Amino acid sequence: VQLQASGGGLVQAGGSLKLSCAASGGTFGRYTVGWFRQPPGKEREFVAAIRVSGGATTYEDSLKGRFTISKDNAKSTVYLQMNTLKPEDSAVYYCAAGSRIILSSMSRGASYDSWGQGTLVTVSS
Repeated sequence: VQLQASGGGLVQAGGSLKLSCAASGGTFGRYTVGWFRQPPGKEREFVAAIRVSGGATTYEDSLKGRFTISKDNAKSTVYLQMNTLKPEDSAVYYCAAGSRIILSSMSRGASYDSWGQGTLVTVSS
């Protein structure tokens, strides 16, 4: 499956952005799609994930309540709605897809075998 992430940009602290991850070349319903981010100079970290079949979701605990992951099966697209953004949310955001990922492994980057190119989110203070 090929993934195309989009929707990043520059936003002021307290603002919102909605990222999109469009999938192509695979059977969308087979996959779990995750969002990860890599802040400048730091390691990649898990943000949220959704199982396309059934809709089970999981989030990084510190982001619950501000970030929401959702999907549109008809468009083969997964979204990440980010609200009340903070400067520390600034990062390159990546979406990734994998199949047969168990719930407890949805936050692990190694569980995913297809990655999008990333979209830059910059939150100004």
